[in-house]
Amino acid sequence: MIIAFDFGIKNIGVAIGEKILKKGKALNKITVNKGCPNWNDIKHLFKTWQPKHVVVGLPLNMNGTRQDMTKKAEKFANLLKHKFNISVELHDERLSTKEAKSLIFNQYGFKILQKSNIHSIAAVIILESWFNQSLL
Repeated sequence: MIIAFDFGIKNIGVAIGEKILKKGKALNKITVNKGCPNWNDIKHLFKTWQPKHVVVGLPLNMNGTRQDMTKKAEKFANLLKHKFNISVELHDERLSTKEAKSLIFNQYGFKILQKSNIHSIAAVIILESWFNQSLL
């Protein structure tokens, strides 16, 4: 099992998936309070799903340069690695949130888009992109 996170300063999207199927499934997002994720929720995720590997979306500008969120996502990935003693890989997440919004809008319309779990759908997109590019 592999778990993916779409890191954000208010919410962190979460997805799980299997390398064999190369498919992800969105889970409930994790709320971030004053820049700090709920580590008990993350601990519960790890206990429930027992991932062998973690993928964290790496926010970059469209031209590939770093942005303010890049360092925050790297710090989050590093904390996951050390708190849970697990292999963590950063993966380019450019346009994942935009793609998630588009998928939700096209399937369900605008009203659902406003209430949906965009961040966890973005985590699925990040995970499936990683599956398609990974050598693991």
